Amino acid sequence: MSLQKWVEYGWLRTHKTSKKEISDLLRVVDRDFNDAVGDISADWRFAIAYNAALKFCTILLHVEGYRPEKNLQHCRTIQVLPLVLGENMNKMPSISTPVATRET
Repeated sequence: MSLQKWVEYGWLRTHKTSKKEISDLLRVVDRDFNDAVGDISADWRFAIAYNAALKFCTILLHVEGYRPEKNLQHCRTIQVLPLVLGENMNKMPSISTPVATRET
């Protein structure tokens, strides 16, 4: 399936991003990763890290010229990642890949 099909299905819409928008989103990602460490509960740490990952996926989608429609935004943003990354998705480490393997 293509990103254009997602537009046709009403899951995405076209979006013209800017350097400022991307820069602002990257600042949120940095802030969240910094905030996710320290003396906080595991639940809160997960929520902050999830937000950072979601913003990073949003950046990738915006750079491609799209944004999710309002319905199921978080879900669509993450679900579309394989289409955005294309063949690069196969180069990404899996959660099930041992850490030692991922770091080499």
